[in-house]
Amino acid sequence: MSTTFNFKQFKIEQDRCAMKIGTDAVLLGAWTPIINNPYNILDIGTGTGILSLMLAQRSNAEQIDALEIDENAYEQATDNFEESLWNDRLFCFHAGLDEFMDEPEDEYDLIISNPPFYSEDYKTENAQRDLARFEEAMPFEDLVEAADLLLSENGIFSVIIPFKEEARFLALANDFELYPLKITHVKGTPATEIKRSLIAFTRIKQTTLVDELVIETARHQYTSEYIELTKDFYLKF
Repeated sequence: MSTTFNFKQFKIEQDRCAMKIGTDAVLLGAWTPIINNPYNILDIGTGTGILSLMLAQRSNAEQIDALEIDENAYEQATDNFEESLWNDRLFCFHAGLDEFMDEPEDEYDLIISNPPFYSEDYKTENAQRDLARFEEAMPFEDLVEAADLLLSENGIFSVIIPFKEEARFLALANDFELYPLKITHVKGTPATEIKRSLIAFTRIKQTTLVDELVIETARHQYTSEYIELTKDFYLKF
């Protein structure tokens, strides 16, 4: 079985990554606002490198830095970057967030993260997968603190998190004077509960735009909104 995931303008190899490509990452990469025309971008916990590659396709950013603590994922992301059309703009650091924050090189116009978020007391036998999926590997507090430290004055900080964690994440961000610009609540189908929150923050307090995105009306029957959002990437649209 092939582990290659082909998009319209790039491909991702993911055989060495614990966390395979999923809807969350594609949603975040396609949804994240780039209205500030970012010069440089930081992708925290890049995994396969998918978010960096999506933003390389969507933006004119000249510098896209990705951060990955797991050695296998770091090597895979680096290879995926090298094989892409934008390899001159993409760079992966093999480091944890705390190391990266110790000696910050730059402020970033866009910081993006699909953070690990199974904070329940649940572990599998796969330590690499657990590292990728558990919040204790990168607590939300650390992520928000890093965003505050590394975000430029007019920068945007964009994440996808479980809907049930939204209030806590907003409160954490507020403590660092990061305010929601836009929130999109994601549902699998019209009848299901809200599963995810896509949130973009800025340093400027303003009225938050809140909307909803439904992915499917029935199995493999995708909504026009979801197709419109992801059609530049998925081969099936």
